[in-house]
Amino acid sequence: MLSPEEQAEIEAEFPNYPNRSAVCIDALRIVQKHRGWISDEALAAISEFLGVSKADLDGLATFYNLIFRRPVGRHVIYLCDSVSCWIMGAQQICRDLCEQIHIRPGESTPDGRFTLLPIVCLGACDHAPAMMIDEDLHGDLTTHTIGRILERYP
Repeated sequence: MLSPEEQAEIEAEFPNYPNRSAVCIDALRIVQKHRGWISDEALAAISEFLGVSKADLDGLATFYNLIFRRPVGRHVIYLCDSVSCWIMGAQQICRDLCEQIHIRPGESTPDGRFTLLPIVCLGACDHAPAMMIDEDLHGDLTTHTIGRILERYP
């Protein structure tokens, strides 16, 4: 069941779209903002609220890499693995990052602090290698800057 706050935020998006079903992605993002991820129960509640099939909604949720269908850490690290970042040393950055937080890409730290996810492109090729933590973009990464950046995210 959606909370009254989630429902109100989703309803606030209705005037921006031609029909309720067009609000699907915004609805998924709103519920994820409140819950951290989209569980099967949350997916069913959104489906019922918008009047769209669960299968269609799940197709959207699994297509977009910024919608999480399983729990993630408090902070999600998106590590760019584009060609530009790869050329500029993203593989070493990935190894260093994994060593510092003791997980591999696709995993979450046992304390729930971080989830590390590769992402195709962050659009920061001029500052490669790059990563985004939550909504914050970090570029020109080096082995030495990673630790200082991670300290900002308790």
